[in-house]
Amino acid sequence: MTKIDKFPETFLWGGSTSANQIEGAWNQDGKGVSVADVQLFKNPKTLAELNNVKGNTDINDEMIDVALKSDSDYDYPKRHGIDFYHHYKEDIALFAEMGFKAYRFSIAWSRIFPNGDDKQVNEKGLLFYEQVIDECLKYDIQPIITLSHYEIPLNLCTKYNGWFDRRTIDIFMNYVKTVITAFGAKVHYWLTFNEIDSILRHPFMTGGLIENRFTKDEFPTVLYQAMHNQLVASALATKFIHENNSENKVGCMTTKLTYYPFSSKPSDVLATQKKMRQVYAFADIQVFGEYPAYLLSKFKNEQINVKMSENDLKVLKENTVDFVSFSYYQTSCVAADDTNLELTSGNTTVGVKNPYLPSSEWGWQIDPTGLRISLVDLYDRYRKPLMIVENGLGAKDKINSNRNIHDKYRIDYLKEHVKAMYAAIHEDGVDLMGYTSWGPIDLLSNSTIQMSKRYGFIYVDLNDDGTGTYKRYRKDSFYWYKDVIESNGSCILN
Repeated sequence: MTKIDKFPETFLWGGSTSANQIEGAWNQDGKGVSVADVQLFKNPKTLAELNNVKGNTDINDEMIDVALKSDSDYDYPKRHGIDFYHHYKEDIALFAEMGFKAYRFSIAWSRIFPNGDDKQVNEKGLLFYEQVIDECLKYDIQPIITLSHYEIPLNLCTKYNGWFDRRTIDIFMNYVKTVITAFGAKVHYWLTFNEIDSILRHPFMTGGLIENRFTKDEFPTVLYQAMHNQLVASALATKFIHENNSENKVGCMTTKLTYYPFSSKPSDVLATQKKMRQVYAFADIQVFGEYPAYLLSKFKNEQINVKMSENDLKVLKENTVDFVSFSYYQTSCVAADDTNLELTSGNTTVGVKNPYLPSSEWGWQIDPTGLRISLVDLYDRYRKPLMIVENGLGAKDKINSNRNIHDKYRIDYLKEHVKAMYAAIHEDGVDLMGYTSWGPIDLLSNSTIQMSKRYGFIYVDLNDDGTGTYKRYRKDSFYWYKDVIESNGSCILN
């Protein structure tokens, strides 16, 4: 049989961003304050600071009060982002130059409904996203839109305790219906919640939960109640999207955290299995439409009392997703006892360092084979089409006097991950719809809000302290990715 050294003809090559990391214009044209706008800049100097995931992402009432009294873009860099709000035409034209087939981005909820629970829509917010969508379609770039990507209106956190309050479901659905009614005829791929499982790692950023408002004993129930409410909202959003246009597809989006046992000791294997169940729990509910037995056992054993309305389980069962999308950056290990073992950071996670893998400048272990393992695991588990909507290398890029950026390290990283994708498709039989690399243009990293941790094929002249011209420059990887898309992968497979 002749080997096919390219990806399927319908494969969606592209890139992925979020509103809170690129848009800026945080208080312009009617936009309200979101959780991202009060997220304090971090500049970790030690491994312990870098590994402090909750400390880097979650804040309390006092910190919110300070943020709301501040007009500083330096302390709260997501307020300026990379100013995509005023550069979107230029940026999308650069994506088109690379040959993008798809662009995954998010809509900032607080740009549509400034406080979340407003009675009137912010028309200027709708107009902005209509212009972004039309600009994509002008270049035959398929928009893939995430409805909620760490951009909850702050008012919903302070007034309702975020997703812990069941009223947030109806408030969210008002937003969803507004957006889908406006754009459902133009946009055919939708994701409900970005990395919905991440509420376990950063409850404020994902679930709008201000932890200091609750006791330590009650917070586990608060956490899983918020999770349940989000899952019901996701199912209801899926239902409305399908009813609005039966051809539109809805995906869940999960953090694909792949863990290996640190050793072959059964205790390490069991600990890893338990860790992986946490990874799969949320997507299991969105794909299968029911709570897995292991999660129900956890609720019972740990006295976690999640309140459900009588119709919730029916809603979950009848409105499952069409495909599974996920982020993948690194892998790490798990040990039953990690005392005296070296820990390393990942995508808002911390795990035991794998001695067989290299690491990025931020300690994320580089593992292309882990991507293939992840694809096989997900497809064997769910038997639904998959889409990789985040993958990339954060690194410190240097721009020379000629405005060139030689980022061979990024090309090497991406090349091996693309090869792993190809092997999963052609050797393992995985149905992979597309690949949107994370941060095709430099953006603010999520947990520490650093600009110096760059992902893009496009360099943005902006520093951690907010200084810079905001001018855009093509990196070497820009031309490499252009060749990959143009050849449908064959340029690196032959």
